[in-house]
Amino acid sequence: MKFLNTPFDRRTVLKGSAVALSTIATPAIVRGAEPAPIKVGILQPVTGALAQDGEYGRMGAELAIDDINKAGGIKALGGAKLEIVFGDARSTPEAGTQEVERMQEDGVVAVVGGFASPICLAGSQAAARYDLPYIVDVGVTDQIVQRGLKNTFRFAPGFALCTAAAIQNLVKINEASGKVAKTIALVHEDGLFGTGLAKLMAAELPKYGFEILELIAVPTPSRDLSNVTLRLRSLNPDLVIPSTYYGETVLLARTMQQQRVRPKAVYSVLNGAASNRRFVKEFPEAAENVMDVNHWHDPRNEKAVALQKRVEAAGKTYNYNVPLNYSCVGLLADAIERAGAADRTKIIDALATSTFAGHLMPYGPTKFENGQNLGGAPVSTQVQGGDIKVVFPEAFANAKPKFPANA
Repeated sequence: MKFLNTPFDRRTVLKGSAVALSTIATPAIVRGAEPAPIKVGILQPVTGALAQDGEYGRMGAELAIDDINKAGGIKALGGAKLEIVFGDARSTPEAGTQEVERMQEDGVVAVVGGFASPICLAGSQAAARYDLPYIVDVGVTDQIVQRGLKNTFRFAPGFALCTAAAIQNLVKINEASGKVAKTIALVHEDGLFGTGLAKLMAAELPKYGFEILELIAVPTPSRDLSNVTLRLRSLNPDLVIPSTYYGETVLLARTMQQQRVRPKAVYSVLNGAASNRRFVKEFPEAAENVMDVNHWHDPRNEKAVALQKRVEAAGKTYNYNVPLNYSCVGLLADAIERAGAADRTKIIDALATSTFAGHLMPYGPTKFENGQNLGGAPVSTQVQGGDIKVVFPEAFANAKPKFPANA
């Protein structure tokens, strides 16, 4: 190593070292390397009572982020990739809040999801403290968009829009059948979601000539609904309208089947099982002909149909939460593209002026007013022949309603 003692050679080595150090210090984007990823918070309850729906939501979000990254990432930011920061809300609003706080510390630019109304309420409130954009996937209570929070955007329809659609669809379907249904029993879970929806339905349905026989509350979770079924047998309503989560709906349907309680139709609203392929697959006889007014994908949309095939080819169950969360992430990516920055304030402004139409839902172009997407609307579905079909409105239908389901 004697040659290193010469002045010329020492200068050469030092110069080379300086060049190497300067290269290391050069920003990655100048060197042509990948730009820094954009962290996105995905909040879903994947443990606890709501774990099934949470897994569906997580699947949809993950598929969307994977597709966006494979398509070149956020082009306005040099192809920056989206990176998931996942939070398990553990089926409680307290856990959802804790996860949003952790996401804030991790530097996410927005949060997507929540599923249940209490989780969405608490999570979006926590996010508001940091001007952190929050896109609600499902949470249907209208309190979510009635608090004046500038950071909160609900992509799907809530109580008011869903109730209005459910009533109008029922009136038209019933009229087409010769008005065979006149009396109704409302069975609802006893939390924020079910109680609020049942009260709205009870107030509005009599305006269209329906008689509400009773509102029956059930706890979540429930292990036995025999007494509820016996009460339904006694009331003998033309329609049973359940607004419950998955486990309670399945239990009610199976108990009604076993006790031979057969109303003219089961017309669910925002139900946890009536638009769930797992219910249809595992309990086909109990599920057959059950109707629902709920979130669902547009069956005419080729991308939505392709996503369903992709999920099922992987051996997984496809539910509405998948295309809904896929679309919510697409909405966020579109906002980041238009904002041209991973800046929370600019993303909030971009969401507020969104006209996003690249979703998979039976919606028009996105238009937010006070945080609610006025372009969103539910559809009426029915289990027919072991499959879930859209039966109303006709613009999105791929089957006709069977009503009454039981003569």
